[in-house]
Amino acid sequence: MTKVAIFIGSISDEEKMRPCAETLKELGVPCLFTVSSAHRTPERTKRLVAELEASGCQVFICAAGMAAHLAGAVAAATTRPVLGVPIDASPLGGMDALLATVQMPPGFPVGTLALDKAGAKNAAYLAAQILALSDPELAKKLLAVREKFKADVDKAAADLEARFKS
Repeated sequence: MTKVAIFIGSISDEEKMRPCAETLKELGVPCLFTVSSAHRTPERTKRLVAELEASGCQVFICAAGMAAHLAGAVAAATTRPVLGVPIDASPLGGMDALLATVQMPPGFPVGTLALDKAGAKNAAYLAAQILALSDPELAKKLLAVREKFKADVDKAAADLEARFKS
């Protein structure tokens, strides 16, 4: 069963959002990674949300650039958590996508992450944290990831200190 759905508004967003799908896969979270546009395929978007929700999908992650209405369109179609990742796809440096993703009307929230690959990874981690509220095994995996992050910083610090020890 798909626990997390990742929608990108255009196939050109795939490279920036691939880390999201990879992170979820590493955590053992079943996900669907697909293209669906709020503007070009609104019927597909609405149908996918309904089908995925009916089959047990718990979290939707939506990434789009420019007008970036995908997360809002999904939020309008579900009461499940929707996480938005703005994509830098215009001469405005992603500011247009950021504002379109973060400025939602009351009652239709979208949890907005950072732009591009950093946002993609954090969207995966946040989705996993949401799921871990009712999945102790996933919670353990997330703690292990955090411990690895800490160990990596400790190792980097020790290596740097050793190289510049006076």
